[in-house]
Amino acid sequence: MESGSKRTSGNYIKLKEKELRRWQDSFATMAGVYLCCLDMTGEKITDFSGDMHEVSVIKKAVDDIHIRNIFQRVTEGELEDQAVERTTIPNLRVAAVAAKLEGNAQLVWIVCAVLKDAEYEPDLYTESPITDFSYITNEKKFYNSLDFLRVTSLTLVKGYKSVNQAAASTAENFKRSEDFKVSFHRAELMTDIVSLLDSDDEIEDIMTQILMKVCEYLDISNSFICRMHSEDNLMDVVVQWTADGVYRIFEEDKDLDRCWFLGRTHMVAVSPSTAMNSGEKEQLEDLGIQGVVSVPISLSDQTPFYACFAETREDKRNKDWVVDDIKFINDSIRILQSIITKRLQKNSIASSFQSLESVLDNVGSSIYVRCMKTDELLFANRSLKKHFAKELQKNTLKELFEENIPPRSHSGNYEIYYEEKDRWFDLYYTRIKWVDGRLVSLCAIYEITEKKIYQKRIEQQAYTDFLTGLYNRLCCERDLVSYVEKAKKNNSKGMLMYLDLDDFKKINDGLGHQYGDILLQDISAAIKNIDGVQNSCYRMGGDEFVIIVPPENYHKLDNILEEIRRAFATPWYLKDGDYYCTMSMGTVEFPTAGDTVEELIRKSDIAMYEAKKSGKNRISQYSENIDASTIRRLDMEKAMYKAVEDGCREFTVKYQPMLDIKGKTPKLVAFEAFVRWNSKILGKVSPSEFISLAEYLGLINPIGEHVFREAAKCCGIWSKKLKRKLNVHVNMSVVQLMQPDISEKLKSAVEEAGIKPEQLILDVTEALTMNNTERTKGAMEKICELGVRLSLDDFGTGYSSISGLRALPFAAVKVDKTISSELGNEEYARSLILSLMDLSGALGANVCVEGVENEAQEKILKELKVPLVQGTYYDGPMTAGEFEKKYI
Repeated sequence: MESGSKRTSGNYIKLKEKELRRWQDSFATMAGVYLCCLDMTGEKITDFSGDMHEVSVIKKAVDDIHIRNIFQRVTEGELEDQAVERTTIPNLRVAAVAAKLEGNAQLVWIVCAVLKDAEYEPDLYTESPITDFSYITNEKKFYNSLDFLRVTSLTLVKGYKSVNQAAASTAENFKRSEDFKVSFHRAELMTDIVSLLDSDDEIEDIMTQILMKVCEYLDISNSFICRMHSEDNLMDVVVQWTADGVYRIFEEDKDLDRCWFLGRTHMVAVSPSTAMNSGEKEQLEDLGIQGVVSVPISLSDQTPFYACFAETREDKRNKDWVVDDIKFINDSIRILQSIITKRLQKNSIASSFQSLESVLDNVGSSIYVRCMKTDELLFANRSLKKHFAKELQKNTLKELFEENIPPRSHSGNYEIYYEEKDRWFDLYYTRIKWVDGRLVSLCAIYEITEKKIYQKRIEQQAYTDFLTGLYNRLCCERDLVSYVEKAKKNNSKGMLMYLDLDDFKKINDGLGHQYGDILLQDISAAIKNIDGVQNSCYRMGGDEFVIIVPPENYHKLDNILEEIRRAFATPWYLKDGDYYCTMSMGTVEFPTAGDTVEELIRKSDIAMYEAKKSGKNRISQYSENIDASTIRRLDMEKAMYKAVEDGCREFTVKYQPMLDIKGKTPKLVAFEAFVRWNSKILGKVSPSEFISLAEYLGLINPIGEHVFREAAKCCGIWSKKLKRKLNVHVNMSVVQLMQPDISEKLKSAVEEAGIKPEQLILDVTEALTMNNTERTKGAMEKICELGVRLSLDDFGTGYSSISGLRALPFAAVKVDKTISSELGNEEYARSLILSLMDLSGALGANVCVEGVENEAQEKILKELKVPLVQGTYYDGPMTAGEFEKKYI
């Protein structure tokens, strides 16, 4: 998984490694984590950010195989966009965060964090926790960082997609942005040049400064100012400036031959395409000039000086002069002309002011000059008179633009929002001496409204759910803090409402995800239009929404609840038909029932589960009297999610022997695997509690895979030790069987364990055989083709037991313990087992009786010649160590 020089991430974006790396490093520093970025194939776009030594330690604990596995978790399924796992170091966690478009991961972040508050069992680790790394964070900040990273990454990939779809618009925006930057820089530089009016430096130094500023800005190699002789055709070079690494045009500065492009009363621009005679060309070649602009400097109706800007570099030989550049040169020299005039004719202020006014009238910003002592407005250019005529008339410019200037600040800039015009401006100010010697404040104003709108749009995207247009979880948590504080301050109250769609999965799976998305969008539009909550509706993820009734609208609560009920009482039009989708909603009042985000969301969640438990399609308000079972279920759900995220380590597998009793002593031929959950948060949880919840939440798939992989490994190890084949039975639900890749996962487990496929037997219930859908049959037939066998579990509990035997080629039939418990009491139990034994030969299936609890039951089963038994009479489910010690 080595990174290349450039990677593409999906069809929509092409990330630039340097830009991504720069952003990644900043995020790592801000969040206190170590992270790298992978493309959609798992290849690294960037390597880990952080100290090289610390990164090397992390790479040993989180190797490429670990990275590949967690990468697959968030990219190969639709349930997970984000996953967190433990590592071999107790307080080091690794996470994967996927940014997905249309269900496909475009890029994946691998994030490693050293947690200072990590909880762990020291006996389970051989390595010590990390205590001296540069980046150390806590668990809450770590998870918040992951949420922020996922949101901003999704914004990034969607932004790149938008770029590809709107290239022409982007190019235009880029040009506007670049033009704005150029105009801003040019106006800023012109302000610097104007400030030289007040300089007490020698006139030659001022000339050199202006030449340097113009040449550096326009990337011109040489410039000089020369004075014409009045008595002959010669000239003197007054000052000369050259760029670094460029030769001087004139080695001497006195009595030089006058250049042919001087001596005129107007500006002259010469480029390679300019028509010249042979003598003119020869003089330029002798001087090494590729192109030149000369500007006359007039004083008292005479032109004693010329300012020249020349390009002598060979790689610029084809330089053509741009109109804007020539105008900038001319404006700059006009200011120099004013400076010279001021020095030579101190009493001719009016003439200098006229030149300066001409220059400032043609710069690309609004400019005004105010006397610091009297507040008198001394000058306003054309642009300011056009855009701020009303403010000029009312004399409010200082109040509007200069209120935030620090008292002793000489120059600077800041942004201003002008509410009356609904416009944003950037103010650049400087304190200088004006042409008449007064100390003035010169302010240049640039409109930046488009830039601010663009920035606001980018910020808003980080708080918006892209599917529905509602605000997202991040925005909800931010706003809820604000609403709670407002309610506390005003001694008022608000309401948090947690809404979950009832049976949304049926519509999503039945009609297709595209119609599920349309339904979510329609519901979002409906609740967003309810009066009182237009700006406080949020999508928390999946089919869950939050609506906040702000304190100022709490008096509308009854109407808001009625509008929500009315919205879900009408059908939604989907795929040429009407479909009903109801909701269950939990509400909690703040700040009376809670004043923190975590507490309020938890309590509204509890109330929502109470509504679902009461029959769905209803609203329940949180109270301390809510049934404890609702809270228990919610706690169990959250603990289960956390346990699965932690690699199912809390779920242990226990084994019960299946024995052959045809001989004198029972012989071990197989064993059944049972899952048990010892939660770190809840303690031991009964299978009758958590298995149905795992199926409901869709978590039975990772839990079930953990079980059959562990069971297969034990089967392989014990078969080798006994030097004979053992079979292992694993319970399999319909939810697991319906996974599209279940056969591949079973094949992988068999191969890793080193057993034959027929040694793995999946116990399915009789109810599953009654499911005649093509999808169910296809799934089971595919498993049989793999060589993995099926067993009919809990036989005798259904209403069509015998017919169920013919549904599939079962390797075994397991009689339920409700039948075996009646042996010796009820004749029908003996008859049923006897009939099944008669059929077993024709079916080619072994019979195993479950729930054998005493010697009398064993004796009857031996008489009936039942080959296999299982029950507490022999042993209950036990740990792998206990099982191996007794039977292997």
